[in-house]
Amino acid sequence: MNKEIKIPELSLVVLVGISGSGKSTFAKRLFKETEVLSSDRCRAIVSDDENNQAASNDAFELLHYIASKRLKNGLVTVIDATNVQTEARKPLIQLARDHHCLPVAIVLDVPEKICQSRNDQRPDRDFGKHVIRQQRSQLKRTIRNLKREGFRHIYILNSPEEIDAIQVIKRDKLYNNKKEISGPFDIIGDVHGCFDELGELLVNLGYEIEQCKYDHKGFGYQVTNKNDRKAVFLGDLVDRGPNSPEVLKLVMSMVNSGVAYCVPGNHDMKLQKYLNGKNVQIKHGLEKTIEQLQGESDEFLNLAKEFLYKLVSHYVFDNGKLVVAHAGLKEEMQGRGSGAVRSFCMYGETTGEIDEFGLPVRYNWASEYRGRAMVVYGHTPVPEAQWLNRTIDIDTGCVFGGKLTALRYPEEELVEVKAKKIYTEPVKPLDSENDSLLSHQQELDDLLDIDDVVGKRIISTKLRNNITLREENSIAALEVMSRFAMNPKWLIYLPPTMSPSETSDLSEYLEHPNEALKYFKSQGIDKVVCEEKHMGSRAIIVVCKDENTVIERFGIENEGIGACYTRTGRNFFNNAALEKEFLDRVQLALKKSGFWEKFNTSWVCLDTELMPWSAKAQTLLKDQYASVGASAAVALKDAITQLAKTHNRQIEGVDELIESYQAKNDMIAGYSTAYRNYCWPVEKVDDFKLAPFHVLATEGEVHTDKHHEWHMKTIKSVCKSDSQLMMETPYRLVDLNDESQINGVIDWWTELTQKGGEGMVVKPFDYISYGKKGLIQPAIKCRGKEYLRIIYGPEYSSSENMKVLKNRSLGRKRSLALREFALGVESLERFVNQEPLRKVHECVFGVLALESEAVDPRL
Repeated sequence: MNKEIKIPELSLVVLVGISGSGKSTFAKRLFKETEVLSSDRCRAIVSDDENNQAASNDAFELLHYIASKRLKNGLVTVIDATNVQTEARKPLIQLARDHHCLPVAIVLDVPEKICQSRNDQRPDRDFGKHVIRQQRSQLKRTIRNLKREGFRHIYILNSPEEIDAIQVIKRDKLYNNKKEISGPFDIIGDVHGCFDELGELLVNLGYEIEQCKYDHKGFGYQVTNKNDRKAVFLGDLVDRGPNSPEVLKLVMSMVNSGVAYCVPGNHDMKLQKYLNGKNVQIKHGLEKTIEQLQGESDEFLNLAKEFLYKLVSHYVFDNGKLVVAHAGLKEEMQGRGSGAVRSFCMYGETTGEIDEFGLPVRYNWASEYRGRAMVVYGHTPVPEAQWLNRTIDIDTGCVFGGKLTALRYPEEELVEVKAKKIYTEPVKPLDSENDSLLSHQQELDDLLDIDDVVGKRIISTKLRNNITLREENSIAALEVMSRFAMNPKWLIYLPPTMSPSETSDLSEYLEHPNEALKYFKSQGIDKVVCEEKHMGSRAIIVVCKDENTVIERFGIENEGIGACYTRTGRNFFNNAALEKEFLDRVQLALKKSGFWEKFNTSWVCLDTELMPWSAKAQTLLKDQYASVGASAAVALKDAITQLAKTHNRQIEGVDELIESYQAKNDMIAGYSTAYRNYCWPVEKVDDFKLAPFHVLATEGEVHTDKHHEWHMKTIKSVCKSDSQLMMETPYRLVDLNDESQINGVIDWWTELTQKGGEGMVVKPFDYISYGKKGLIQPAIKCRGKEYLRIIYGPEYSSSENMKVLKNRSLGRKRSLALREFALGVESLERFVNQEPLRKVHECVFGVLALESEAVDPRL
């Protein structure tokens, strides 16, 4: 007797049997508790009584709702109810169809007497025998209709012994489930009989093709790849082109030998139907294929027919990260099996309309795609491979005189071979879509959805896993972005906040390098970079090699060759002419230094400090710092003068007051001197000083894998190309195991701050570093004693104020810095990987949202 039942790994299992047949016991024994949805349990949930038949409508409404959510999430779901009526099973069949999964019926056809005996032993089952008799009658009348109702797998167990004999429910993988295979792959677009181009493309991809003796396995070709790559064909192997039979032979050889996978195209399936004797219309290129097949043997034709018949609608690879289908596939259909899924994979989705060329108008499913998986497809010929929302169409119309294209995965590199000629004139010209340089993705990104950035959000990052944004912070980010930010297409990155060092043990210092160096040493870091902290404002600069790059890569027209913006995404310059001249100078310096050629890029994102501070903070300096300094100086001078007169009258205790007010006066003088170090007049570009310190990203690469010394040396050559505008950032490398180097860098910091400098930033040698508890601070600032007077107020250094300030807490600030750092790196990687702008902005908005958290802004 068979001791197992096989079900698809994703299925809706419907238990069918009269009351007392043992459905609940069967389900409990063979399925996980969470997989089983019981109608009795649902009655109890909605009415506190599982036998309350009056609550049945509410109970089944709840059961269907939960089942829908489980199937949506790809989970096996078992329905534990009598289900003896066709009407009861009908909504369950529809539920399975709606979620593109297979319905399974397991019938427990237990004799009526046994069921009645079991019910008699349960005091809660006090319904009469007529109920059991009626259920049994309904079961017998409808059991023969299960297949016609839509159940794909049916198991009928006719006795308690047969039921008890089932020891396991075996879950069969769907044919499309290749999640355990991660590649690498070479995914090839629609071939359409272009055999010569296919051979050339495979050779360019590193495949070796040898002709061999024809047999059932080789079909005349032996193909190998020394790099263990596998080809994936997106279907439409045949029709329209010059040699469909040889294409079939080559692809069949590769699939049969395990060096390739193939999914069916609509043309392939039409040929399969023709070979199978079905009545099909001989047009759209099929007539050419039929003619080319005239000289082939019956054996080959039968093998081709069988090969095409067995092709699986789509494949899911690499743990669900990659989906391949001829015409693409929506997220809710991926990894599922149904007629609707197969139809979508081969034909896509049409609107029912006909365009001016007489072709069906296809619904652009990719414009609404939000899935996690990358979807690679063909079917719709385009002049160039088109990315859109993590999908890419690589049918570049080889048979129409275009190209045969392959996408390397996971590299996401395109490899193309030009068509040798136009084999078939296209009904719709390939270049009729759009003459603009803007990609489909950029056209779509012109309208962002507010739902993508509001409400409570959880953002997944590679550096810090999931980062949670509260709803109120998201609203604050939207306010900043909508009111103050520049064109959002430039905003591919926002820099993180920076944590200060721990409070110093030295009485006269709030911050000192000792604590910053000790922090990294305690995290197991042996080497750090100490950089001078400039007296300016953080500025992110995006510069392109030319205006075509701005259009093609950023989707921006008529806005110059770049942008310079602040930590909160605001345009740094209020003067458009000055900004243009500034960016032109940066672009020219990059050109002179050979940057574009060295990095093989046409754009770059730089992290910089732009001086003077007064260029951006003029209002702050005028209304806050200057007014405080001026009014305090006048008031204290008058107070000291009056105290001096009182002293001359020999009044007791005046000397202490004079000393106190003189100290206040000295502090105000230091305060005014400190902020004036950050101010100078700015009227032209040469009045600025730009200090780049990170090459954040270029085309195809985020440079967070490089150490900080690499960044400094790379930037050095660019700065030398325009020393009038740009300046190198002085820095020191410090071995934390060398006491002399530690003392040397502390002396350097002391010298810098005594001259009026802001201080220094201490960073681990590697851009991204991990300590004993994971990711550590990417940078810690250590500010000078006099600079802190600007931040905390003129009298912060008095003993009573210093005592309070030394109790400051850095926990929330450091957490904020790490979260923003992770989001910043994530946004750059998403942009470089050409993900949709909404995915990039998810991280950019995240940084802005975190900036609204309640953290002491003086830290």
